[in-house]
Amino acid sequence: MKNRQPLLGQNVELVISGKPELIRGKVVELGQDILALYTGTQFMYIPLIHMEQMRVFQMDNDRAIIPDLPFEPYNEPISYRKILMNSKGMFSEIYITGNQSIHGYVTTVMNDFFVFYTPVYHTVIVSLQQLKYLIPYEPHVTPYSLTPAQFPLKPSPLTLARTFDQQLRKLIGEFVVLDLGDNPNKTGVLKNMEQNMIELATANGDAMFLHFDHVKSIHLP
Repeated sequence: MKNRQPLLGQNVELVISGKPELIRGKVVELGQDILALYTGTQFMYIPLIHMEQMRVFQMDNDRAIIPDLPFEPYNEPISYRKILMNSKGMFSEIYITGNQSIHGYVTTVMNDFFVFYTPVYHTVIVSLQQLKYLIPYEPHVTPYSLTPAQFPLKPSPLTLARTFDQQLRKLIGEFVVLDLGDNPNKTGVLKNMEQNMIELATANGDAMFLHFDHVKSIHLP
């Protein structure tokens, strides 16, 4: 990463996988597997695996004052897992797939997935390989201005496995929604998982098969 250190403090324009809009901001932190940008209004943490293109561009009269970082400064380079661990319990916005992001709290970080609790979808299990970005909010901000009584932060009711693969297998027989329901064929009863192929029974009872590597998230409605 030494050859990338000159990017610190630079204004960049990014293309990330699955997101048609360009993302612009100033590079404020850089690790082996994650990049932190300040967009002028918020901090955005982007796993480098999803960075398809990036270019440096010059801004006229670039005098933006960067506020304090949302997480404590690290003595060593930031990492994806550190950011997730430090964001636990902090109201955040995440983008996984589709045309919208979701808002809530990281509650648990396992080997290759994390649990995100949201007022809309409740407990969402997200593959670490599929998170496109995370935006932590100010401490006084809450989802949809809900009070703690209206939206209490509580642990997942699910018994969690160590890996995403094992977690999916634990949900065989359950009615599930994959990838936030972006496709009706990804909602149904999880019937089986063999050789990385997931079988769902869809609304009309047909069998739909999906490859495990393309599953981004799962939740129980």
